Parts: sequence; C-alpha cells; structure tokens
Amino acid sequence: MIYCVEDDEAAGNLEAYALETSGYGVELFADGRSFFQALGTQRPELVLLDIMLPGDDGITILRKLKSDPASADIPVIMTTAKGTEFDKVRGLDLGADDYLVKPFGMMEMVSRVRAVLRRTSAKAAEAPVLSAEGVSVNRTEHTVTVDGEKIDLTLKEYGLLELFMEYPGRVFDRETLLARVWNSEYTGDTRTVDVHIGTLRTKLGQYGSMIQTIRGLGYKLEADAS
Repeated sequence: MIYCVEDDEAAGNLEAYALETSGYGVELFADGRSFFQALGTQRPELVLLDIMLPGDDGITILRKLKSDPASADIPVIMTTAKGTEFDKVRGLDLGADDYLVKPFGMMEMVSRVRAVLRRTSAKAAEAPVLSAEGVSVNRTEHTVTVDGEKIDLTLKEYGLLELFMEYPGRVFDRETLLARVWNSEYTGDTRTVDVHIGTLRTKLGQYGSMIQTIRGLGYKLEADAS
C-alpha cells in the first residue's frame, strides 16, 4: 500500500492511477490530519508526500514521521513544485528517500517508487546490528550506543555511521557519501559532508577517531584507530 498525500485532487488522482496501473494499492489524502489517522490503522510501504499542503506542510509531516520510532523507517518520496536547493536539503536532511520536482512524468514517478522500495527491502534483510569497538548500530531499532549508552544522532549522521560500519576500511569520497546518504538527487556543496562528519566524531567521543580522513580522497572507518 502506498499513501499519497496531495491536496491537488487532479494531481493525486493521476499519481494514484499510474501507481495502481503498475500494481500498487494506493490511498489518497488531502492533508496531514487524514493521513495520520489512516497511519494509525494501516502502515504503508511508502509515502508520496507533497510539501505544499493545507495545515501541516510536508516538511512538518516528514519530521513527525521520522521522529516516531513506529514510522521512522517508512520510506518517503517528497513531491513539490518548488525546486530550490533549500527545499531539497531540508527534506533529505530530515530523512526523505527521494525527491520529485513537479511537473514530473508518471513513469519517472513509478520508477522512483520501485527503486526506493528495492533499496529499503534490501536494507531490511541486512544484519540487524553492526559493531566496532565500543560503538553499536542497531538497524532494527535505528539506534546507536557508545559503551552501552544510547546517543542521539541526526538521520544523516546515522546514515554515515551505518555506511562506514558496514564497509570498514573502505574509503568513500564525498560525492559517494552524498549519493548514498543524502540521495543522488542532492547536488549541493560537498562541504556538508565534512560538517556532518565533524559532528558525528564529536558524538562518538573517544571512538570518533575511528572515522579517518584520507587526504585527497575522503573518509573511512578503521576500528583499531587510536
């Protein structure tokens, strides 16, 4: 089941028709209130979420979804007529999985939906816990502990740490990290990666040094870093 939150009835009906023709069940919602009411009774596989909505806008709805452990892992594709980098960064930093700028083709939308569902299905089958020295990432609970104490990470910090711990010793350049963690649609300054790496290291305390800078290349995680 895919939930489409879209206040433009014509656009919502078109999205629903394209998805239903492709074999997906679809429910349409014109605002956040009706969406959250339905969410309490049935969990969707994916949410297509417009930013410009009456009442709570899409960014507010996304923030609520990702702050609730019961819905944090539901994949979300943002849809909006706005195409500014600021809107993209806000949505992707809050945990959106992809971003479609209106007007978009229905075949493109269906392709994006399929791609996100493939990624999230594959991720669900991965090892539930990753560990390195005193740091553990629980993928099922979406939590991180340092020496047994839970720490709070932003969604992007979590995504970086999870990726590093999944591939210890592998060097990732900034462009790859943007594509893997921020989504391939993000084309902003790669310095945002450096900022997030810095805050992640700080939150990991003595284990922050595991994330090493490889000059001229990028970053990697070495569990035996001192």
